[in-house]
Amino acid sequence: MPNRVAVAAALLIVAVSAPRAGAVGGAVGGRVPQAAAPGPGGEADAVIYTAPVSPLRVVRGFRPPENRYGAGHRGVDLGVDLNTTVRTAGAGVVRFAGPVAGRGVVVVLHADGISTEYEPVTPSVRAGAVVRSGQIIGHVHGTHRGCPAACLHWGARRGGEYLDPLALLRPLGPVVLLPWPRGS
Repeated sequence: MPNRVAVAAALLIVAVSAPRAGAVGGAVGGRVPQAAAPGPGGEADAVIYTAPVSPLRVVRGFRPPENRYGAGHRGVDLGVDLNTTVRTAGAGVVRFAGPVAGRGVVVVLHADGISTEYEPVTPSVRAGAVVRSGQIIGHVHGTHRGCPAACLHWGARRGGEYLDPLALLRPLGPVVLLPWPRGS
């Protein structure tokens, strides 16, 4: 039997390696296997992630920096209206809720060791609060640099490594090819 941690790490690398941009309808959910952050049973806890806003309309995709201090876009910008309700992408604990450089930010730490970040928002939660998946954590307030109009900047990271938050939404599992209908 292959090493579980190695298999989970390989799946995670595949899941976060292909950034996407464009429109995706509705909230999508998926289970992401994790290689780090063991849970109480000794294995990594799986978290079901959903989109923080609906519909999910990406106006600027994830672009990782070439190095730790390099330029890049460390999250995705989601097109929304001002005052749009923002929901946590997964269950966790609010690590921070307040202003950073004049904009409201909420950071949620999930059981799998990933933290998700949301800005600019007026938080409706406080640091230390336990939140369930899909719980309202605030409302979009203000603008995010680089957005042509109102948007929600949604980021994800594990430790110091930034991840494409859209990869959290991709259900992982075997690819199944279906027969092509005759005459099509």
